[in-house]
Amino acid sequence: MTRVWLSLGSNLEPEINLRAALRELRARFGDIIVSPVYRFPAVGFDGPDFLNLAVGVDTDLGVVVLNDWLHALEDRHGRRRDVPRFSSRTLDVDIVLFGGEVLKGPDNLEVPRPELKYAFVLKPLADIAPEVLHPVLGKTIGQLWREFPAQKDHSGRVADF
Repeated sequence: MTRVWLSLGSNLEPEINLRAALRELRARFGDIIVSPVYRFPAVGFDGPDFLNLAVGVDTDLGVVVLNDWLHALEDRHGRRRDVPRFSSRTLDVDIVLFGGEVLKGPDNLEVPRPELKYAFVLKPLADIAPEVLHPVLGKTIGQLWREFPAQKDHSGRVADF
């Protein structure tokens, strides 16, 4: 089994879509670790704020198979792939860390996820995985969050799902 850390986000009916995604993740993976939910402004485009959270799951799936399963999850919740990459979405689920692996694969698969430099990925993950080591930077997620510039954190805690 491999511990995998995911980033989830939505800015179209976000509470409905994120709660549904969590139900499916629990049904597939059993016990999961879920961060608090935060509101963040859209990054890379003008659009409604996103709700973001992080999730930890244990899986025996390979990284490409898991990524395919997560894309199917997004698709089941109305994710459109015929729009610009940086646009509003019903559901976005990315593999942030896959054990201690460092890899690139199909469909924009890159682990560790480069978006770890943004608060919308790093802050929720630091809540639930502060001692996890970033396999490239050699720092824990908690260290990375403590070093994150406070003026770049435009979040507000929303709830726990």
